[in-house]
Amino acid sequence: MKRIAIFASGSGTNAQNIAEHFQHSKMIKINRIFSNRKDAYVLERAKNLNIPTFVFNRNTFYHSTEVIDLLKQEKTDFLVLAGFLWLIPTELIRAFPDRIINIHPALLPKFGGKGMYGNRVHEAVIQSGDKKSGISIHYVNDRYDEGKIIFQAECDVSSNDTPETLANKIHQLEYRFYPEVIEKALNAIP
Repeated sequence: MKRIAIFASGSGTNAQNIAEHFQHSKMIKINRIFSNRKDAYVLERAKNLNIPTFVFNRNTFYHSTEVIDLLKQEKTDFLVLAGFLWLIPTELIRAFPDRIINIHPALLPKFGGKGMYGNRVHEAVIQSGDKKSGISIHYVNDRYDEGKIIFQAECDVSSNDTPETLANKIHQLEYRFYPEVIEKALNAIP
């Protein structure tokens, strides 16, 4: 049995989609959902799915080993970022080398980096005039959105798209592909 921890900061639609995808798997289990916000709706989704949670603050995440210790205690194999907005500390990356992945709502390397999340990304894509957007799933390193890209999927950007309509197209790609890519990456681990 391979164990996944999901990190999320917001509403948790991707976290729920991933959890539901693996809900009946005999090979992969969502061990816990971690959040840096005690008011994040992802915690309610986790409760409804009977998945344990852990809420931490900036000090716990960056200046203690509490998160790493819990992950190791639970024999976590893989970390999945699903709308988690903080930079991952070097110690956590070292503890899980090539075992942390993230999804970004644009075609990296464009429209990535600190502060580029949610509608900010979609607004930038529309303002650029690009005719394509999509998702990028990548390994996490110590810089925002610069890890090795594992997978990308595209969608068209039409002249009448708004950040909200483009977000809907992106969400459909996320829900369709993220669980599959997680499963492939996890199965590649010895």
